Amino acid sequence: MSSTAHAGTPYYFVPGPSSYPVMSAAGLFFVILGAGQWINGHGWGAWSLALGMVWWLSTLFFWFRASIHESETGLYGYKIDLSYRWAMSWFIFSEVMFFGAFFTALWWARTHSLPALGSLENALLWPDFKAVWPSVAAGMTGSPADIIEPFQTVGPFWLPTINTALLLTSGVTMTIAHHALRENHRARTIAFMWTTVALGVVFLFVQGYEYFHLYTELNLKLTSGAYGSTFYMLTGFHGFHVFIGMLMLLFITLRLQKGHFTADKHFGFEGAAWYWHFVDVVWLGLYILVYWL
Repeated sequence: MSSTAHAGTPYYFVPGPSSYPVMSAAGLFFVILGAGQWINGHGWGAWSLALGMVWWLSTLFFWFRASIHESETGLYGYKIDLSYRWAMSWFIFSEVMFFGAFFTALWWARTHSLPALGSLENALLWPDFKAVWPSVAAGMTGSPADIIEPFQTVGPFWLPTINTALLLTSGVTMTIAHHALRENHRARTIAFMWTTVALGVVFLFVQGYEYFHLYTELNLKLTSGAYGSTFYMLTGFHGFHVFIGMLMLLFITLRLQKGHFTADKHFGFEGAAWYWHFVDVVWLGLYILVYWL
């Protein structure tokens, strides 16, 4: 590690070479590889997923620990703070594009693919097909119903509505904690941060129960046509982001208890707050476009 200073310019810290980005990418590779193989029925995929997750989270732990040490020893100045803000902004933008792709797939399937399949051009191939959403109905012949088991759709009540209330409430408690930190009320900040973490945990438990209900009682699976695949891709990836955001908030809360962050210097806290509010907004889109419409 080295540092650079020039006369008349602000001091700023230049980190040395690091293997953490490569190690993190390798862990994510095994996570994605394992998840894909597991979904397609390959038993070793679960092991790859578990190994990749442990690898990735361990790398993040040591990476964040090194960054925290550099920050708490006063190595980070205005330039580093600005670079972190730009990095977090671009990261959230990439997440917007990520979810935008799946929302677009859902929109395209409902507004373009279904009408095309139900048009006269495809009447000979699927004479009984009806351009309705979802695209599979029990008893339909000569259609995707021949290879997809009948299933029931998901409504907005009651579990999705409960989860919406949980996330919206967590956004409020996160904002209160942020204002408390800026006013140097550390005890209040910590209390509302623990409340936010708890709401995130409850959200994940409710979503897990919802998945169990959908799979066992509604027979809704990832293989249930375009409806099932888009539903689980959107809600599943969102749940994963809630899990990551909850871990971020947990680390921030533990750091607060150790005396980290001040009213003027707390971008680690602020970046986690940005991410959590992003997760809230995505869920509102899911609640409206997936559960209601």
